[in-house]
Amino acid sequence: MISNRDEVTRILLSSKIAKGIKWSDVASAIGLSKEWTTAACLGQMTFDKEQAEIVGNMFGMSDEAVAWLQVAPYKGSLPSAVPTDPLIYRWYELVNVYGSTIKELIHEEFGDGIMSAIDFSMDINRQEDPNGDRVNIVMSGKFLPYKTY
Repeated sequence: MISNRDEVTRILLSSKIAKGIKWSDVASAIGLSKEWTTAACLGQMTFDKEQAEIVGNMFGMSDEAVAWLQVAPYKGSLPSAVPTDPLIYRWYELVNVYGSTIKELIHEEFGDGIMSAIDFSMDINRQEDPNGDRVNIVMSGKFLPYKTY
């Protein structure tokens, strides 16, 4: 018996390694971006029934695990306030260094509000460079202005 979504993520990751499945393969099978699909497989998004069944078949998951893929998750996958994984820590560092700049420039361009992480998309690609390949990440979120009342 599975008691939470984290168990399903562990089952899925174990199967991914054993079967040599790539996130882009899963995304192609369900017809969505590799970024959203990966987040869903890691327990941060909710699959609909059809998507969950495709993922379950790819990873050889039980009906119970497939049902868990359709449960709205508790979002936030980091185990601590300051991440210790070096790659994730660099994102934390990026926000610490550039967060106020990003906020200032968004407010200057759009006004007082936020960038949605719900109405959001992301694209991650390799950018070849003779001095060392670069990680190219494009994030796009709907601007949500604060309302007055």
